[in-house]
Parts: sequence; structure tokens; C-alpha cells
Amino acid sequence: MDRLSKCEANYVPLTPLSFLKRAGSMYANRTSIIYENTRFTWRQTYERCCRLASSLRSLNILNNHVVSVLAPNVPAMYEMHFAVPMAGAVLNTINSRLDAKNVATILRHSEAKALFVDYQYVQLASEALRILMADSQQGQSSMPLVIVIDDVDSPTGVRLGELEYEQLIQMGNPRFVPIEVQDEWDPISLNYTSGTTSEPKGVVYSHRGAYLSTLSLILGWEMGNEPVYLWSLPMFHCNGWTFTWGIAARGGTNVCIRNTTAYDMYRSIATHKVTHMCCAPIVFNILLEAKLNERREISSPVQILTGGAPPPAPLLEKMEHLGFYVTHAYGLTEATGPALVCEWQAKWNHLPAEHKAKIKSRQGISVLTLADVDVKNVETMESVPQDGKTIGEIVLRGSSIMKGYLKDEVATSKAFKKGWFFTGDVGVIHPDGYLEIKDRSKDVIISGGENISSVELESVLYKHPRVLEAAVVAMPHPRWGESPCAFISLRENETSQKGDVKEADIISYCRKNLPHFMIPKKVKFLSQLPKTSTGKIQKFQLRAMAKTFQVTEKKSTQINKEIPQYHVEGHEQILAMSRL
Repeated sequence: MDRLSKCEANYVPLTPLSFLKRAGSMYANRTSIIYENTRFTWRQTYERCCRLASSLRSLNILNNHVVSVLAPNVPAMYEMHFAVPMAGAVLNTINSRLDAKNVATILRHSEAKALFVDYQYVQLASEALRILMADSQQGQSSMPLVIVIDDVDSPTGVRLGELEYEQLIQMGNPRFVPIEVQDEWDPISLNYTSGTTSEPKGVVYSHRGAYLSTLSLILGWEMGNEPVYLWSLPMFHCNGWTFTWGIAARGGTNVCIRNTTAYDMYRSIATHKVTHMCCAPIVFNILLEAKLNERREISSPVQILTGGAPPPAPLLEKMEHLGFYVTHAYGLTEATGPALVCEWQAKWNHLPAEHKAKIKSRQGISVLTLADVDVKNVETMESVPQDGKTIGEIVLRGSSIMKGYLKDEVATSKAFKKGWFFTGDVGVIHPDGYLEIKDRSKDVIISGGENISSVELESVLYKHPRVLEAAVVAMPHPRWGESPCAFISLRENETSQKGDVKEADIISYCRKNLPHFMIPKKVKFLSQLPKTSTGKIQKFQLRAMAKTFQVTEKKSTQINKEIPQYHVEGHEQILAMSRL
């Protein structure tokens, strides 16, 4: 058998570009993209991508050159996920909610050769380019070629330079032969982390990793043939969790929306009979808080895949009442999006609604093409017991993990240790093998030797009828080192007021529902919590605020007045484990 070798007939590098070629042929006349009054078929989408790839090569975009794009979920953003790598280049989708300085930083760090800008972000791009130009004059960076993406459905005429997206489509060769992928380890995309816990890093995906992650998710989510997928998740986030490529693989329809508003989502779901969508839990609130004139009746079930912060059980119950069926996933940019999916088991169907919601809030089991996942004691590298209580760090291993961080060998080697990728997330394994995240390692609150899970505390806060958003971080404590601090945004009452809920009300509520040592020592109300563009709460901002708060210890009225009185009930270890 060792004499049988690889050849062109039995070995082809894995790449998600093959999904589009197949869709263009097998699903030629199916609708591929819907955007307002504009529709394309898969044959047209394949042709448009060939044209754009052809134009990119004519503009001297070569193999492994980075092509950046700053755009919402419009057809051009979708097409570039295929067209850019078809030209041999690497796609860099930029978070459109960043400021000009951060956009300039990404353009500089990635050495982007071209920048596609949606007309909506021309001002942001102009400011970023001015910053980049100042650096360029000092010899620190070069300027990218700029192409504006005008609205394909309602052109505006806005320009930034001479080139426009649809002009490149028209100029390109529809019979262009895509640049062949020589090695499946070659880069396909460059994504910058959202920076919830640190400075953003450039994460490089391979064609192989993108291909395998795509297959894992459409299988793990049990996505059937011809799905109608609503783009409520930004495509710039982990390439839309790989569903940019996945919808082509299933011959589905991409429903593009420029803005993730309740009106646009409900309208799209009702009009186009949407079957699937992805989002961060923050979108649940947008749907739940929608006004009557924004809502539309949901006539058939909509499957939602959600990630980010674990959705509280009460939120999941409310969503299902509306007709949305939620599957929880866990992942991060470095894992090419979701790495774990909470696969549902039929034996759970008979459970009470609250119990089912708690199970659904778990992160679940590894996707099929991930080689291994575990929760380990990082000091001993031993696996934690599958008891649902003992916490450790979640570690991953498999072909869908990133190639590494661009130009950052130190960070890459730090992330890859002892044969594993260390996620920085703390979790447990339940007896049935399902994982549940308890926190980011930076978000665990260590109070008097006890590890308090902010996620568990937040879940209790979300059950309060007036709490819209909640985040818990550590604040300094003179006695215990750290103590919980809760940041909350409130729902309005019947008279559209919020001021009737006070800090004492929240703390009193917590006393009735939590062990004493987990009760927040301070509650801070905000109109809204700071978030990344993908809806993840930016706890580093809240931690910075919490560091400025002070806790005043209440002295005992007993004989020894020097000793502060605290009540830590050591037997209540359900939610807070001893420090590892």
C-alpha cells in the first residue's frame, strides 16, 4: 500500500471555494442572494465572483496579498468571500464599528493592498486613510487601492476615488479561471479579534480550516438543503461563522440586510420565509423589545444559532414563545468561529421548559471536525472530573484552529502549548460530556479564596423582570481582594420610566436568590452596556470603571469592633468552586 501515492485524481486541496463552483452548476437557477429588490441566482453569483477575481488580478492583486473590506451585510460583502481568494488573495473583513484609528491600525498591520468601502462608511474610511497617509509619508506604511461599494439596489453616487465595485464586476472576465489553491494550508482570510479582553490580534485562517469548519457547522446544526438564511450576524465576524461559505454548500438563499433592526429582521423573516439565522444574544433583546408596529407574525419555526455570552435560561424561554428555536454554540475567532455546539437530544424533549432552557444554555460538544476538546487543570494538564462542578480551562485541538497570529510569534506560541490551543475560557464538563462555560479566565471573580462565576450571577440577574442587560465584573475589596460589581441596563416600566428600580432593590433580589458571598457589593445602572460590534459586552471597559469604585466595610456592633462582619457560607459551593 505504501506504493500508492497522491495524484491530481485522488488528492485535491480542501477549500470552501469548491462550494461556490458546485452551487453555480448544481443550483444554477436557485436564488442565491436577496437584498431589498435585488436578487441573484447561484449561476449569476458564480459569474460575478469570477468577474471580480479577474478585475482584482488586473489591478495587480497577487497571491497572498491582503484585500480589506469595510461593509455591512450587503451582496458585495458576501461575494468577496469567494472572489478575493479566487484571485489568490486573502480576505480581511474589518469590523465596521471600529473608529478610524483602529481601522488604520488594521490596514497598516495587514499591509492591505486594496480597501473596498461601502458608501455608508466613506467618511470613516477617509479618516482612517488620512491617518495611514501620515504614516506613509514617514515611510511606516503604504496606501491601499480604494474601491467604493455603492448600493446595488439603490445607487447613491457616493465615491472615494475613481473605482466602484459594480464597475469592477462589469470589467471582469466571466470566464476567468480561479487561481488554483496549491496548498490547503494557504491562507484564505485574516480576521482581527474583537478585543473584549485585550488588543486585537490578526488571526489567519487556512483554506483547510475554513472548509472543515464550514462542514462541521452545517452538519452540527443539521442544516438541510435550500435553507433561507438571514444575515443578522455580521459577516466580518469570523467570516459570518463560516456560513458565508456554508450557504453555498447547501444551495441556500442569503437574505442580506444592511441594518440589524427589529423591523428589518421581522420583515425579512416573514417575507422570505427565513429558516435559519445566527446572532449574539443581544439580538434576542432587539427581537423581544420590538414595538408592535415592528413585528410580523412568524408562521414557521426559525432556527437560531447563538454564541457569545451564554444566553440566560429566561431569555431562551421567551424566544421560543415567539417561534425562534435556539441552539447554543461556543467558539472564538481563533477556532474559525464555533467549536462546540449544544446538540439536542430527544430524551430532553419531555423536560420542563426551564430545565430545557438551562440545558440549551450549555456550550455542548465539539463539532465533528475538531479533533479533541477538553477542560483541564492548566497547572497539571489533567482533565477535570465530569461532575459539572470542577472548573478548568477549555482547550481545543484540530484542523479548524487558526494558523496563528499574523506577525506575532510570541502570542502564537503562548496560545499553542503542550499540543493544545488554550482558549482562556473557564468551564466544566457535565456527566453527559457536555461542556458549559463558566467564564473568561479574566472574568472569574476571586473573593476570599472562592472562584465566583460572573456568568452564573448574571443568569440570576436576567431573571429579574426589569433587567434588560447585565454584566458582572470584579471590583477591589479591602478585605477579600475582589468582590462582584454588577452593571445593569433596565427595561422601562408601564409609564416608560426606569428610575423606580434602585440599587437596594437589585441587592435585595440577589439576597433572596444567591449565596451571600456572591451578592454584588455594588450595582451600577447604565443606559446601555458597552459592546463590540458582534454584541459581546466589553467587560474590560466595565472592569476599568469598577476599579474606581470603593467598598465601605460595615463594622460589627459587637464587643470586638475592629473585625468586619462577613457571612461566607462555605457549604454553598454550587456556583463558586475553591480556587484551583
